Amino acid sequence: MNAKFEETKALIGSLSNDLFRVATLSQRGSTQAAQRFLAETKRWTKPLQKHPTPQYISDIIQDISKREVTDTSLESAEKYLMYGILLQNYALHYSGVSSST
Repeated sequence: MNAKFEETKALIGSLSNDLFRVATLSQRGSTQAAQRFLAETKRWTKPLQKHPTPQYISDIIQDISKREVTDTSLESAEKYLMYGILLQNYALHYSGVSSST
């Protein structure tokens, strides 16, 4: 498999993990810790913006990169959780090979 594609999946997996942490910490009321992990997501979104990804993944990356690190409300936590699940599914299950039936 392509090394660039594997790097993309690793970055997406890391972003997914941090989004899960932000969601969980926000829901527990650990605002400072959630904000630290939200800042960490910027570490993954910057290089991902240069990688080819499906449009829905690019949309998630753009949304996360635009958010302020203080955006840890419960409403945002729900969105981070949804994003984390979508990204995790992509990283774990997408093979990069299109299937034509």
